[in-house]
Amino acid sequence: MSLSTDGFGPLVVPCGFVFFLLSNRLLRSLVPKSGRTNPQQAWKWTNTANSLLHSFITGIWALLCFYEEPKMAKDLINVYTTSSHVLVSFSVGYFIFDSVDMMLNHRKRSSYELMIHHTCVILCFGLAVVTKVYLGYAVVALLVEVNSVFLHLRQLLIIVGTKKNLSHYRLNSLLNIGTFIVFRIAVLGWMTRWLVINRDHVNLPTFTLGSVGLAIVMVMNIVLFFRICYADFTQKNQKDINKMSESCYQKLQETENNIILNGKPQTHIE
Repeated sequence: MSLSTDGFGPLVVPCGFVFFLLSNRLLRSLVPKSGRTNPQQAWKWTNTANSLLHSFITGIWALLCFYEEPKMAKDLINVYTTSSHVLVSFSVGYFIFDSVDMMLNHRKRSSYELMIHHTCVILCFGLAVVTKVYLGYAVVALLVEVNSVFLHLRQLLIIVGTKKNLSHYRLNSLLNIGTFIVFRIAVLGWMTRWLVINRDHVNLPTFTLGSVGLAIVMVMNIVLFFRICYADFTQKNQKDINKMSESCYQKLQETENNIILNGKPQTHIE
């Protein structure tokens, strides 16, 4: 008999909460100077770094769960392992902690949007943890955390004022977009397809909860995707074009001034 069948899984939820509470306290002492110009910026860096830690742990863990038990991919309803049960429980603890952290320290529109997302996840994952059903489905959902690693890295780079034209920022942007398509949009689309196909095998309350939760998360992710594309590519490129145009204009003006002051033509430097 596995630990999960003895009810060990739900006990991991408070353990996950405490783990991320302690990591949050530790990360407060590691905030770089460029990330603590004001209390809100310092909190944002700490919260994002904590989220990065969760994504790194659970993203790799979710992949290992399917490697450990390939049958779970064929039956997302009934097949699960102790590792997958503990993973989902551990993640619920994180989402509860992060919700509390935002409610106490960052009551803004962006946080309210995330709290809606977290509430959906807590309800859906909590159902899987308690009933020990749909744990495979929950582990599939945690595959999105692979992308979240690069998403949170991007946020940390922005918080400390990293210029978007630097090579490491550009590399992370490309990895972020690539993994966003594979581990977010594709995974969430596949989850929606699976839910529709297996409608007859899912009871009405669970189907309703899953459908509503997926719909909300999918819309939020599509909006997020376009925001990132605009901020990292369209907006940046426009700024670069404006800077180049301004630079060229200044050089042209300097050349014209030299011609006027010297009273004779000068060699035009392009």
